[in-house]
Amino acid sequence: MRKNWLYCIGLTALFLLSGCDNHQRDADSALILEGRTMGTFWRVSLAGVSPDRREKLQKQVQQRLDNDDRELSTWKPESVISRFNRYRGSEPQPVSDNMADIVTLSLRIGQKTRGEMDITVGPLVNLWGFGPDKQPIRIPSQAQIDAARALTGLQHLRVIQRSEGAYLQKDLPDLYVDLSTVGEGFATDHLARLMEQEGINNYLVSVGGAVLTRGKNAQGNPWKVAIQKPTDKENAVQARVDLQGHGISTSGSYRNYYELDGQRISHIIDPETGRPIQHKLVSATVIATTALEADGWDTGLMVLGEEKAKALALREHLAVYLIIRQGNGFTTWMSPQFNAFVLP
Repeated sequence: MRKNWLYCIGLTALFLLSGCDNHQRDADSALILEGRTMGTFWRVSLAGVSPDRREKLQKQVQQRLDNDDRELSTWKPESVISRFNRYRGSEPQPVSDNMADIVTLSLRIGQKTRGEMDITVGPLVNLWGFGPDKQPIRIPSQAQIDAARALTGLQHLRVIQRSEGAYLQKDLPDLYVDLSTVGEGFATDHLARLMEQEGINNYLVSVGGAVLTRGKNAQGNPWKVAIQKPTDKENAVQARVDLQGHGISTSGSYRNYYELDGQRISHIIDPETGRPIQHKLVSATVIATTALEADGWDTGLMVLGEEKAKALALREHLAVYLIIRQGNGFTTWMSPQFNAFVLP
């Protein structure tokens, strides 16, 4: 369930930061920090910050993201979440407040999407070759899918808050929690908190396909983000938004896939069927107060498909932008809340 990446930092992606077609000008007018984390890339753009702070800030950002990765990554055998996944008992296991917050939000959104945003879908993600396991050489059988589905379910996972700290508990020994669908949003928010702690009020931070902004850019204008057209053959802008200090995240089915037995296998797995999604919704973008919340909603909306995603966005008053495949082209839909962020 990896998210799309940022084209502005040299990757094929869904978001293009405004002005990224002139990367040198951006670099000349703002302090740019970059690096790798969680199998993707991070980027920090700072306005009004002395270049003398580059080395210290670069180290602080990388250290914070490395710590997050050691908590959340299913690709690291000794991460906190990997140890929890290996645990076969039912006793509550201590976790950080950060992880408790991530799981609590994920469970809430999972309930709102009727289980379509499911952080326990890891066995199915692995079965289809999008986790630490190798890509399959043939389409999984129905028996394999059913066996993996039997190991999933949000009802098997609980967050427990006690005076001495937070805990996770599972009542299914083989329950496997995969936080990759929300990890980038959480890490982006974490970078924003770091900037605030450092007294920096004008910034754009991003990890993978999650972005959050505060204040103004180096020209004194609002930070802007462009949503790319859903194709891997061009980097054309679909819409531009002013985040107004919010977070944004997109889930899309057209970048992360592979071909197997003549079929296109998307990385987005429907927990109900246990199979990659097949409908015509190709991307869902969400703007929310935090990047974590935006990151949590977008995958659930993608799994739901066009009509159910629209209904949920209206019911929950979400700022949502959908791109739907129609014949050889695409149509778009946005909720009233999203329209407030769109630039002419």
